[in-house]
Amino acid sequence: MKFNGFKTLLASAAFSLVAVSAYADGIGASLLTQQHPFYIELAKAMTDEAKAKNVPLEISVANQDLNKQLSDVEDFIVKGVDVIIISPVDSQGVISAIARANAAGIKVITVDVPATGVPVASYVGTDNFAGGVKAGELMAEKLGGKGKVAIIDYPLVQSVVNRVNGFKEAIAKHPDIQIVSIQTGITRAEALAVAQNMLQADPEITGIFGFGDDAALAAAVAVKAAGLQDKVKVIGFDGMEEARNAVDADPVMVGVIQQFPDQLGKTAVDTAVKVIAGEEVPAEQPIVPGVYTKK
Repeated sequence: MKFNGFKTLLASAAFSLVAVSAYADGIGASLLTQQHPFYIELAKAMTDEAKAKNVPLEISVANQDLNKQLSDVEDFIVKGVDVIIISPVDSQGVISAIARANAAGIKVITVDVPATGVPVASYVGTDNFAGGVKAGELMAEKLGGKGKVAIIDYPLVQSVVNRVNGFKEAIAKHPDIQIVSIQTGITRAEALAVAQNMLQADPEITGIFGFGDDAALAAAVAVKAAGLQDKVKVIGFDGMEEARNAVDADPVMVGVIQQFPDQLGKTAVDTAVKVIAGEEVPAEQPIVPGVYTKK
C-alpha cells in the first residue's frame, strides 16, 4: 500500500503530532493522556517511528475521558484508517469501540493498556505483572521482610490490575508483611489525599506501593508531611525522570519499576506497519521492565 505524505501539527508544547487528511490510509492512534511524561515519550517515539517508516499517523488524546476516546475511535473508523492503535482509558469501556473497528475491517493494536473481552491484532505493553512482582520483592527487601503495606490503585486499567496482582503475589511469600489498605488515587492530588488518609487510619504502615509515578511521588509527600520519613518506604511504577530523581535524592522513595515507553511506541508503530503489509504479528508483545534504585 502506498503511504501518503506527512503534515505536522503542533498539538502541545511537549510534542508534535502527525496528522493526515480525512479518508487517508495509515494509522490512527488514541492515547490515554498527554499529561504524563510516559505518554509524551510514547507519543514522540510513535511519531518518530512513523516518520522513519513513511507511514501517516494521526494521534488523538483522550485525556482520561472515555467518551472522548470512543468519539476519537469512531472518527478514525469514518476516515478509513488502516490500523488503530489505542491505549484504553477503561479496559472494558473501550470494548464497543474496538468491536466497531473490527466490524469495519480495521485492525486494532493496544499499547501500554490492554483491552479485556475483545480481540485485537496485538497488545504491546510492559509485562506489568512481572513488574508488580519486582515491586513486591523490592518492598520486602527494603522492609526487612516484615511490616504493613498500603497500595494506591487505579483499578479501571487492566495494566494496573496486573501490577497490583504481581505485587500481591510477591508480598504473599512474606508472611510477616500485611497489605492493610488498597485505595484508588488516580491523579497526583487524589493520591496525596489517599496516602494521607491511609497514614492517619493506620500509623503502623511502613510501606506504600504507588501504581504509577504520580501516586508514588504524592505518597512520598504525604509521608514527609506526617513526619514518617524515617519509617515509611515508597515504591513507584513507570520510572520517569522525576521519579528517578526522587529515588536518587529522597530517602522515602526507595525504588521505582522502570518502563520503557520509547520501546512501546516504536514497537506499536512497527507492528501497525506489518499489519498494513498483511504480515502476521504476535498476539502479545511484552516488554520486561527494569528496577531503578538509588545510584
